[in-house]
Amino acid sequence: MAPTLDGRDDVLWSDPPRGPLDAYRACASFSPRELQLFWEGEDLLRFKKTVFSALEKDPLFAGSRGADLPLEKYRELSFLRCKRIFEYGFFSLDNLSQNPLRLPALVYCLGAYDWSVGTKFALHLMVFGSTVHSLGSERHLKYVEKVLNMEIFGCFALTELSHGSNTQAIRTTAHYDPTTEEFIIHSPDFEAAKFWVGNMGKTATHAVVFAQLYTPDGQCHGLHSFVVQIRDPETLLPMPGVMVGDMGRKLGQNGLDNGFAMFHKVRIPRQDLLNRAGDVTPQGAYVSAVKDARQRAGVALGSLSSGRVFITGMCVVNLQQAVCIALRFSATRRQFGPTEEEEVPVLEYQVQQWRLLPYLAAAYALDHLSKSLLLDLAGLYQGRLRGDHGARQAELSREIHALAAAAKPLVSWTAQQGIQECREACGGHGYLAVNRLGDLRNDNDPNCTYEGDNNVLLNQTSSYLLSFLERGVQGGAHFQSPLRTVDFLEAYPGMLGQKFKGTSVTDWLDPTAPLAAYRWLVCYLLQRSHQKVAQEKRSGRRDFEAKNNSQVYHMRTLALGFMELTAVQRFHERTHSPEVPPSLQAVLSRLSLLYALWSLSRHMTLLYQGGYLSGKQAGEALEDAILDLCAQLKDDAVSLVDVIAPPDFVLNSPIGRADGELYKNLWGAVLQGTGALERAAWWQEFSMHRPVLGSLKAKL
Repeated sequence: MAPTLDGRDDVLWSDPPRGPLDAYRACASFSPRELQLFWEGEDLLRFKKTVFSALEKDPLFAGSRGADLPLEKYRELSFLRCKRIFEYGFFSLDNLSQNPLRLPALVYCLGAYDWSVGTKFALHLMVFGSTVHSLGSERHLKYVEKVLNMEIFGCFALTELSHGSNTQAIRTTAHYDPTTEEFIIHSPDFEAAKFWVGNMGKTATHAVVFAQLYTPDGQCHGLHSFVVQIRDPETLLPMPGVMVGDMGRKLGQNGLDNGFAMFHKVRIPRQDLLNRAGDVTPQGAYVSAVKDARQRAGVALGSLSSGRVFITGMCVVNLQQAVCIALRFSATRRQFGPTEEEEVPVLEYQVQQWRLLPYLAAAYALDHLSKSLLLDLAGLYQGRLRGDHGARQAELSREIHALAAAAKPLVSWTAQQGIQECREACGGHGYLAVNRLGDLRNDNDPNCTYEGDNNVLLNQTSSYLLSFLERGVQGGAHFQSPLRTVDFLEAYPGMLGQKFKGTSVTDWLDPTAPLAAYRWLVCYLLQRSHQKVAQEKRSGRRDFEAKNNSQVYHMRTLALGFMELTAVQRFHERTHSPEVPPSLQAVLSRLSLLYALWSLSRHMTLLYQGGYLSGKQAGEALEDAILDLCAQLKDDAVSLVDVIAPPDFVLNSPIGRADGELYKNLWGAVLQGTGALERAAWWQEFSMHRPVLGSLKAKL
């Protein structure tokens, strides 16, 4: 049942201050407070408001976000802020189990304020803590309690100096010694040093360390995870045999201390092996309830999928903030007009709408995608905690792995491109650091790389899709994936014969049109990719070479197209569900269509190349439909932004404030800047060089 307004919204919703944005807000076709309640739900709205209110009132969160601080001071401030969040007690195991979106929402609130704080908190609690909880057993609960009490501080040590994406080639070893019932953690050389580990640089006391597990018989049982103490919690000095350090300044998120570590025959108790995937008896025998080695590796690395899904939410937060800033700016920035005396807001220009409104639609669509994937993950982990190792659970794990591997590239690249477009759409003012678009861009940038390079990750999704052909889809075999994301392939290859028969804008504005086009597109790309790999193999190339030579224009595009279809499908289902209040149906339907058609338009060449489209009218109508939707959403844009915008204190952008006083806010921020009205400290250098220049002029 849809949420109703019964006075609760007065607590949850604060009307934006009056000002230059009033004209657009008055034109909105819907109630922003009603949409916010529907979009977030009452529980999350109350929770986020509580978090934001606490941050704004706390002196520790006032002042600098770190950009103008020395590196060490910024690291200290980020840790203190992270510690303060635990003191507030925003979460408990009980309320987290009731709403699995609460903890991600907390991290995203912190990230909207400063990703150095948000990421630091998430790495300790959601990555280190949840990995110990999900990959360990009852004997590891002592660590979970210490994580929640901040008696220890954690990090996740998988990547090494010479290996990142290729996790199976990780070279850190863990040899079991039955005489002492200990594992010996060892880095064979500096290339095996754990590298790029967030929190490890200065603050982590414990790490989940991934290493190749060896039993006394010399057999390697593959990658497993271990809890390893790396520093003394009382002194923060390294433990014996551990060399640990900080990597230094990065392009962004410099309040987060990324570090490295090497282990020289460090002994840890046998019980510190996280044993959900496999265990070692005191005598040194390897035992596991998961008999399939590949499935066992999937369990061991399952936390990577959760990390990738979590990153999609980080990117959405960044995109939402950039869109908020750019659209509020565009609604108040006036330039040119039909007469010399009349200037109009730049949002009225078609090109500005075309540049920004698809990213507004993407901010909504990808927000829903991220939340839905988090709920899918929650279901997967509940099965694991029940000890479910059945066929459906294994298939669910494969599907989520494939979805997460493509969702991170899609969402992080969309955010990267969107933030840059927003920066340029704000002109010169967008380049001013105080307006935060540069920080958003820099803090978002690593999302394209960590937890797997985007292009490498797409290989995993395309291989997943191609595996269905190998399992008999071509022969008409029926199958279903647990989340039903690939069920449409049951119609392959018959779907390849379909064509778009429309010629008008109205034809494209049918909500089923982009969905049908995307299903055809994925089938077409699947066929092309399969044929390309087969061709390479017929030419005598091995499987590795065949797939390597089929990435560009084939498998990479297949994975992205599949993920776009998934995002479009899920957003369509959300915006067209019976739960949508009648007053919100029109605006949500427009957002859904705009995201779908805008995403689809980037594949226009393939749509014509494969014969789905023919004649220039179909392509022109698609472009016109996008412009038509932008025009329809233009008057709703400011109110749509109000629904997803954080408080001004968090957004922290003079040109993006909710009051719309663009020039007043920007002028005040510039005048308050450090040294804005002061004489240059090096002014004497200016006057001292005048005689030299004068002498040179005389000689000339």
